[in-house]
Amino acid sequence: MTYAGTGVNYDAMDPFKLMAQLAARETAGNIARLNGGEFREFEPSRGESAYLIEADESYIAHVEEGLGTKNLVADAMYALTGKSYYDQIAQCTVAMIVNDLVTLGALPLSVAMHLAVGTSDWFNDEKRTGDLVAGWKNACNLARCVWGGGETPTLKGVVVPRAVVLSGSAIGIVKPKGRLIAGPIKHGDAIVIIESSGIHANGLTLARKIGERIDPCPREFGKHSVPTIYQKRLPNGRTYGETLLDPTHIYVGLVEDCLDAGVDIHYAVNVTGHGWRKLMRATQPFAYVIETLPTQLPIFDFLQQHGPVDDTEAYGNLNMGAGFALYVAEAEAHKVIDVVKKLGLRAFVAGHIEEGDKKVVIKPKGIEFQGETLAVR
Repeated sequence: MTYAGTGVNYDAMDPFKLMAQLAARETAGNIARLNGGEFREFEPSRGESAYLIEADESYIAHVEEGLGTKNLVADAMYALTGKSYYDQIAQCTVAMIVNDLVTLGALPLSVAMHLAVGTSDWFNDEKRTGDLVAGWKNACNLARCVWGGGETPTLKGVVVPRAVVLSGSAIGIVKPKGRLIAGPIKHGDAIVIIESSGIHANGLTLARKIGERIDPCPREFGKHSVPTIYQKRLPNGRTYGETLLDPTHIYVGLVEDCLDAGVDIHYAVNVTGHGWRKLMRATQPFAYVIETLPTQLPIFDFLQQHGPVDDTEAYGNLNMGAGFALYVAEAEAHKVIDVVKKLGLRAFVAGHIEEGDKKVVIKPKGIEFQGETLAVR
């Protein structure tokens, strides 16, 4: 089974992203009129995970991100177990936003929620809404930022009645400007991978399709059915549904604490869409050579077995245990790992960077992703 076969085809989406970037560049001069011309676009941020506006003493960062379809798994588990999981869904949404923001060294100041429903009846479930609010507040505390506001439109005819579309935005700052993470990547740099908690919030459409395909007997709840596959036990004893819903790690503290410790971060990658291909997001022509893989998590074993999903498809679209990556001089890798341990996360030196044609080489799997397979800028 492939991700594109489920309806999520990056080859179809990426050309639109490139077209939008080209049009957006033509608007950059509009901010020059403000405050005597102090504000200007930081052009190298185009195509990165966050967009930067340069000021005299800082960079202002902006990110807009969405959760995806992970909340549909939470809805199914809510029907099957009575537990909403929307506190964890909230953390995943905030994580998708702020983890992109910090890739350039911008620390989040404010996060806003955008919650679109098909009918305002969705808000009548006080248990679910209470979990969502509590989870969003907790996630903002984990991200060391303020929850600034939000928007709750009812979009009848656009969003189906039982569902919700969760997304949001964040404003962040790089100050002083020397804390900007913008390279240069160097030959010999170490690739430090910080492990994920699981699937995070990318690849859930694939996970749901796999579940629907192998579930022989969905349960009926009123006018809709719920796949009972979410209650299937994995080898570690946990259910498929609760494992998919493990909250996404928030990596703000990682980046902030590394910068505070004086670590010179050459580049940072939030491993979400495009999977391990994201490791070559920077513009420079380098080969990213992976020699050690993260802990193999049961959820990915399950997806690969029951898809089936081969290694190339899996590493090309899922995080496969790698949640975030930092590129630093080899001599500084231990500093990153020390910070990670203090935060209760796991990290290791996964490989190194070499001059040459742009590609990702995953040696333990015999996989190579060429530069043209990541067309995001």
